[in-house]
Amino acid sequence: MTQVTEHGGGVWSLRVPIPDNPLGHTLVHVLDTDRGPVLVDTGWDDPDSWSELTAGLGALGLGPGDIHGVVITHHHPDHHGLSGRVREESGAWIAMHAADTAVVRRTRESDPGTWLDYLARKLAAAGAPEDHLAPLRAARSGGRMRTLPGLGAALPDRDIVPGELLALAGRRLRAVWTPGHTPGHVCLHLEEKHPGGLPGHGRLFSGDHLLPGISPHIGLYEDPDDATVTDPLGDYLDSLERIGRLGVAEVLPAHQHAFPDAAGRVRELLDHHEERLSGLLALLTVPLTPWQLAERMEWNRPWDRIPYGSRNIAVSEAEAHIRRLVKLGRAEALTGTEPVAYVAV
Repeated sequence: MTQVTEHGGGVWSLRVPIPDNPLGHTLVHVLDTDRGPVLVDTGWDDPDSWSELTAGLGALGLGPGDIHGVVITHHHPDHHGLSGRVREESGAWIAMHAADTAVVRRTRESDPGTWLDYLARKLAAAGAPEDHLAPLRAARSGGRMRTLPGLGAALPDRDIVPGELLALAGRRLRAVWTPGHTPGHVCLHLEEKHPGGLPGHGRLFSGDHLLPGISPHIGLYEDPDDATVTDPLGDYLDSLERIGRLGVAEVLPAHQHAFPDAAGRVRELLDHHEERLSGLLALLTVPLTPWQLAERMEWNRPWDRIPYGSRNIAVSEAEAHIRRLVKLGRAEALTGTEPVAYVAV
């Protein structure tokens, strides 16, 4: 497929690979401004990814040193990973929502083993079997954390403020806070007439919030030092409805491809999650721990074929759905169970 796609009106997307990931690549968007090009996301911090990013910029007659600024939709390494490298090459500023900047700061400042300890505790509380916990404990004792992504991510130097226009000369790019996939995820509404004349109100850089063919992962927000009971799935569903009301002409996501009819896609995702919640209630006619629920949920492959790390993500997603059901009064924790089991009300 073509590495560089022109979307018109001074917007391009560059395909930047994600190593060893079924998503394949991140779509890094280049937005022309009166003070120079601005990137929306940057891609994974990997030598091949950097080579592809620089090659894509080269096809536009640009180099990394020409970048004026970097706007990050969320802190995940396939979006924020190369931001620091771009800043080193160009002196560009980096902007991110404060909630995700806090995640970056916390990760940078924490001892790496803290995250393994936290993950092991969370999985044990979710009902993970000992054979799943053993590799985490072995990695902790062997000090094998320092190669994981995100530990050295760049600290942003500007806040993205929800509802406000970003300070981009000659462009109208408004931040829309869309928590769910991460606590500080933002979509970016380009409030300019669509260059191809599509009906609607501008275009939307949607990050991972709104994708044409897949539903983004919605798990628990991870913070070892915060016991606040959050509701990421509820945040996501509320954010979806807010995006659906914008009436944009076209969506420019960070994966897959650009697409029209954001409102239609929002409806599909709202229906998908309602069906999934109903399906989980049917499973919870008997008490189940989050791990047991994840084992029984429908994924893109059977549970016994899901890789180790992906099982951790699946359990977090099961927990987010349980938390939503509890908040809605449709499920409850069963008193006296350890690990805690849940049952439909």
